[in-house]
Amino acid sequence: MKSVINSAGRRRQHGVALVMALIVLVAMTLAGLAMMRSVDTSSMIAGNLAFKQSAAISADAGVEAAIAWLSARPGGLDNDAGDSGYSASSQASLDLTGNDTPEANDDLDWNDKGNVAQLPVDVAGNQVSYVIHRMCDVAGEFDPAKCSTAPSGAQGIGDNSIGILRPMLTYQPLNNTGVSGTTVALYRITVRVIGPRSNVSFVQAVISQ
Repeated sequence: MKSVINSAGRRRQHGVALVMALIVLVAMTLAGLAMMRSVDTSSMIAGNLAFKQSAAISADAGVEAAIAWLSARPGGLDNDAGDSGYSASSQASLDLTGNDTPEANDDLDWNDKGNVAQLPVDVAGNQVSYVIHRMCDVAGEFDPAKCSTAPSGAQGIGDNSIGILRPMLTYQPLNNTGVSGTTVALYRITVRVIGPRSNVSFVQAVISQ
């Protein structure tokens, strides 16, 4: 009689061990899946940060190209030059990103090479485009009363801008050779970068010229 009772108890114990083993197996499987997902997420975040940094550097190159274009035309900035992405007025109603207003009729067409300057695709696969707006109400001869201005001869940084150190802020004014006490116009540079994964970044800078 004792042997029958002991045998039944052992069978019950074996059943409990099987349930515990299954619970442990499920827990280990879930932990493994969570770890794999964490690794994938970390890799994705690292990749996104790398693409963001690459886009920022490329945007800086766009700003530098725009500054070089402005510096090469000190006396020819009173009229639009659409093929170079330049407007002699601020075009205040123009939506540069397509996100400010729900209407699309005021959006800038970044694919229009007649109004947007476009740089060759760089080695990182980024397509850089830019537009420049003179911060004046209207095109034509510079009139300080109708434009945003800065003092002429302000201490700047010469031919070297601070670029990537201050994206999304403003560049320091370029060195000006105008007469002390006069004013010069401000120019807003807007750069769009499309990355190899179709990521889009915008950077703006304001300089005096």
